[in-house]
Amino acid sequence: MKKISILGSTGSIGVNALEVIDHLGDAFSVTALSANKNGEQLVEQAKKYHPESISIIDEDSAQYVQSELKNSGIKIFTGRNGLLEMACRSDLDIMLNGLVGSSGMEPTLNAVKAGVDVALSNKESLVMAGDIIEREKKKSGVHIFPVDSEHSAIWQCLTGETMDDVERIILTGSGGPFRARPIDTFKDITPEDALNHPNWDMGNKITIDSATMMNKGLEVIEARWLFGVESDKIDIVIHPQSIIHSMVEFKDKSVKAQLGVPDMKIPIQVALTYPRHALATWESLDLIKIGSLTFEAPDLNRFPCINLAYQALKQGGTTSAVLNVANEQSVYRFLDGNIGFMEIPEIIEKACEVHEWNNHPSLDELVHLEKWVTDFVQTFKSKYV
Repeated sequence: MKKISILGSTGSIGVNALEVIDHLGDAFSVTALSANKNGEQLVEQAKKYHPESISIIDEDSAQYVQSELKNSGIKIFTGRNGLLEMACRSDLDIMLNGLVGSSGMEPTLNAVKAGVDVALSNKESLVMAGDIIEREKKKSGVHIFPVDSEHSAIWQCLTGETMDDVERIILTGSGGPFRARPIDTFKDITPEDALNHPNWDMGNKITIDSATMMNKGLEVIEARWLFGVESDKIDIVIHPQSIIHSMVEFKDKSVKAQLGVPDMKIPIQVALTYPRHALATWESLDLIKIGSLTFEAPDLNRFPCINLAYQALKQGGTTSAVLNVANEQSVYRFLDGNIGFMEIPEIIEKACEVHEWNNHPSLDELVHLEKWVTDFVQTFKSKYV
């Protein structure tokens, strides 16, 4: 039985991961869980799985959790520092990082330093600190198993292959809710419009990233670190059906693709049971029912965030971290109704342009930079206002 910790256990990835663990029977022992504010759900999970420790970030929610679990014997960590401490555990077989945004970077790094394999859903970890995490991964010898459906697909397509034979990686994306919407109406897009994803049921931040297609840009950067390929070998293709999750083209021009229904339990289970494909009971792919699969090039005028991500990857250094934090904070401002949809890429571009660039930032420098970018975004005045 493997010991697993799940960071972000009350979010979409965490809930799906626990369903997978339930399905796998006694293969895993849930050793640690974490949540941001959802104390009630965390308490329910703690009572069901009896972990050794849990972490709750929000201090108000922490009081409720501590009260409900005071006689449980479960160690309760609170606040950001508590989460980071819990992420340092070395007595685990694997940590699943389902945290959203830049907050997931340090827990990933802590687990890698502790010698624990990571099932990684938090793409921001590698976008912000890919160079640092890669160096620490080589020291500790741990594995990072991708959980994003696209990177899981690439990983599966590369199994048994030689990277020298790879011509290019092809990331697929649905195009989100605005693939066919007239660009001249983008100024009228509301948060409710952007949260209406046609295929996937995800958290709010990730759903907005899909609407701007920054999610594909972040995935390009993540793919560079996961698979060691440069940006000119990573392409994006719009695939509205979300059935082919990504592809790999080889030098002999053959192409391998990974297909499946749009259900996050599939890549989660692949990451947790590698190198096996364990029996599953959820929906099978029915190609006859689907009928046809279509593809198109991404419209870079419609989705400028894609180009911003490629530019950040080519510039290297701190630019990707700035891109990530500026996007994250801009998305939160948009969800709060403080800025418009078109201001998201505008703010990101300006932050990348004016920040103090550093080719090889330390962790402390990245943490300081995150604070600077957050302040920049919160005070930015748009040309659209």
